[in-house]
Amino acid sequence: MLALCAAYPAMAQTLPTVTVNASADASAQGLSPVYPGGQVARGGRAGILGTKDNQDTPFSITSYTNELIQDRLARSVGDVLQNDPTVRVARGFGNFQESYFIRGFILGSDDVAYNGMYGLLPRQYIGTELFERVEVLRGASAFLNGANPGGGGIGGAINLLPKRAPNEPLSRVSVDLGSGANTKLSADIARRFGPDQATGIRLNASAREGGSGVDHEKSSLSVLALGLDWRSRDLRLSADLGWHDNQLQRTRSNVTLVGVTSVPDAPSNTVNFAQPWSYSNERDTFGTVRAEYDINPNITAWAALGARRGEEANTLANLNVTSASTGAGNTSRFDNTGVETVKTAELGVRGKLRTGPVGHEWVVSASHYDKERSNAYAWDFFNTQSTNLYSPVYLNTQPAFTGAAFRGNSLDAPALTAQTRLASLAVGDTLSFAGDTVLLTLGARNQTLDYNNYDYNTGVRSSDYKQSRTSPVLGLVYKASQALSVYGNYVEGLSQGEAAPANSSNPGEKLAPYVSKQQEVGVKYDAGRFSGALAAFSTTRPRALVNAANIFTSEGKDRHQGLELTLHGEATRSLRLLGGATWLEAQQQSTGSATTDGKRVIGVPSFQANVGVEWDVTGVPGLALDGRIVHTGASFADASNTLEVPGWTRLDVGARYLTEVRGRLVTLRARIDNVSNQNYWASVGGYSGAGYLVVGAPRTFSLSASVDF
Repeated sequence: MLALCAAYPAMAQTLPTVTVNASADASAQGLSPVYPGGQVARGGRAGILGTKDNQDTPFSITSYTNELIQDRLARSVGDVLQNDPTVRVARGFGNFQESYFIRGFILGSDDVAYNGMYGLLPRQYIGTELFERVEVLRGASAFLNGANPGGGGIGGAINLLPKRAPNEPLSRVSVDLGSGANTKLSADIARRFGPDQATGIRLNASAREGGSGVDHEKSSLSVLALGLDWRSRDLRLSADLGWHDNQLQRTRSNVTLVGVTSVPDAPSNTVNFAQPWSYSNERDTFGTVRAEYDINPNITAWAALGARRGEEANTLANLNVTSASTGAGNTSRFDNTGVETVKTAELGVRGKLRTGPVGHEWVVSASHYDKERSNAYAWDFFNTQSTNLYSPVYLNTQPAFTGAAFRGNSLDAPALTAQTRLASLAVGDTLSFAGDTVLLTLGARNQTLDYNNYDYNTGVRSSDYKQSRTSPVLGLVYKASQALSVYGNYVEGLSQGEAAPANSSNPGEKLAPYVSKQQEVGVKYDAGRFSGALAAFSTTRPRALVNAANIFTSEGKDRHQGLELTLHGEATRSLRLLGGATWLEAQQQSTGSATTDGKRVIGVPSFQANVGVEWDVTGVPGLALDGRIVHTGASFADASNTLEVPGWTRLDVGARYLTEVRGRLVTLRARIDNVSNQNYWASVGGYSGAGYLVVGAPRTFSLSASVDF
């Protein structure tokens, strides 16, 4: 919107603008300023180092703005990340959880951070009503963010920033209509009060319900989010309360290939092989509180607390395909219920000082994370029903569980099955030399990983894991000019080591934490209104195996190395670009098996690219058209690389029109995703070691109208 007003001065005189520059995290740093074009910010949060300009940080960060989120009619984090050339969206853990490939490593949606803290957002799907920005930090980040509770985050981290009241009053009502008669009504209301408008309140409420372009699918999503903030000269406070209720009915499931020698052709993109009685419900309530206090002009302390309670229930009947040529396969009923509670906290102090000609930006931070998971399941694995990928067979009556079904706890009363506790202490310093043209970041985080599992039926602790590791960081930036920065880093990832299986000579032995090691070099160029970056990286991740001496050990590894190109900004005053490309070699090494050594990692293509263009139509003030091409190369659905999944290219288009009706700003938006309506496998392997296939969505229409009162 701001870009359109800049392009058409006459419109800028009549249409009100909304500038969000209140802090999103009770921080004096606030949000990173929006880059020309309005689609991304100038920088983002580099973990405990705080919000940084892209040219000043030795890491690759992109922060997508709320303007892009609205204009692309994005409904989830995954929809936003369809614009990122370094990320691919998949589905993980056998149900409907979003997961994200970053540099070829999987990050589950339950490991997405909220305002820098893990575990506070819904596990499987996160509606865009809850956040102002989506920040993608590429590469390992054990020092910057701490180890990811779910063991991901090796290829990158995703952080969502909450909404805050802007300086101007905001009263916006929106109505959306999509394929399958999917309707949405939402309201976004914000005000600032008191002396100097120090107090801010922002309320977002949304209700969505209806079908999709896929036959018989139904869903509903209700979201309520309240953001509060208050600031004085030395003290800043913020709080967030959220409620998120996501209900899915007959959603098309993942596809698992069983005993086939080739990958079946993707079915019609509208066909739905989900059973009529399948569903998945997820309800979450969460809250956070943050405070930041300036001890003196050079030292600031902060504290944050967060908590979440989530409840899940589902009945699934995922499809196993046993014949690639005919699509024949089977399903079996799987029910699951769960309750998850999370408590997390963070304390820190950061400051600035100089020692002679050397500047310092130092930080000390401590964090604690506690999650308890209660779960129950019933899986009738041997009671299968025949069906077909291309011509599904529907069971209108839900099959009853047989006596042979596998069970764990009571579905009506899930019991404690897992507990995760993470604690860490981090110290870092960014030193500046040569007139602040050379920036050297040094630091280390000591972290304790404490995991406990409990037997489903007895409640007795069945396994425990408690080990510590110190993760260093080394980053260097050379600012050759105001426009050009060259950088490099060494940073590590950290995750839980596995326990040796019963058939090894060291059964039950717990391996030390897996340490992923990343080296990266890159160059960033900022011409003022257009920016680009090129990064070369190599990351190795340990993998466990039983070696020739029958010892379970972490001798194996995966090595991911590649190049990333990212571009954004204004090519001209009326033409905005957003995109780039990733060349990636993700290879299994030292696996202990000749059938997998040197083969590509499941689900990771060698090449992927995005090209997004937005154009202000000449002679029609307020009208903008956009197009986006997303290309993903071929990948494999198995570790031995015998099941190749074809690549795909998709075209999405949209339009936006801003006008004034009786003094009110009216914004009309329309989109068509998958314009050519092609049938394709959209993703492979959204869970580590699993070759899940997900059918791409059909041609999808979306319309939206919003009014600012």
